[in-house]
Amino acid sequence: MPDRTSTDDNADAIIQTVSVSRYFPQGDVHALRDVSIEVAQRSHVAIVGKSGSGKSTLLNLIGGMDQPTSGEVRFDGQSLSQMNLDHYRSRQVGFVFQRYYLLPNLSAVENVQIPMFESSIAKPERVEKARRLLHQVGLSGREKHLPRQLSGGESQRVAIARALANDPKLILADEPTGALDSESGRAILELLESLQQSHQSSLVVVTHDESIAARASQRIELADGKIEAVIAR
Repeated sequence: MPDRTSTDDNADAIIQTVSVSRYFPQGDVHALRDVSIEVAQRSHVAIVGKSGSGKSTLLNLIGGMDQPTSGEVRFDGQSLSQMNLDHYRSRQVGFVFQRYYLLPNLSAVENVQIPMFESSIAKPERVEKARRLLHQVGLSGREKHLPRQLSGGESQRVAIARALANDPKLILADEPTGALDSESGRAILELLESLQQSHQSSLVVVTHDESIAARASQRIELADGKIEAVIAR
């Protein structure tokens, strides 16, 4: 029988979804149905399932990039419906995507600064922080390179540095190794895990790769928009 998470308020939870459903009228798609999960502070969680199971939809709701048709998403005990979502996305959440989404005409150090542009951080401090983050992801000396001058693995490292720019409590990664070869992918996962621990963040990874899911401390299995199991390791 699946191990379901509690929907009660939990002081140790950074994220809770409470009976969340997402219906898309166009296409008559029930992407999620009554999904309740918890993500603990400073934990590493994998969301797994086949294509179309609702993984990315759930990640989008957690990240405030979409809103549920019914139910509630809570961050640190507060409903996202009561929060400024622009502030939430830019200050509390770091996003890592499969395709990097670097701006092609900006250098690596400029791409990392993007989340800081709306902050009160002065430009010299912003540049220094971006350089420090690039050093942490192993890209010292590549600060001035444009995305077209970087490999896939290097581009994903820039994207990870960018995700950490505002010291988020939550890092969301959607198939972060999907565009990489196995060796580069393994290095990116190890880097994400190391940075998650050193920055004391929570890491949620959407994946269909069993070897990636096996690295997480909690596994959330989805099928047809419903939770099949929540397994702690």
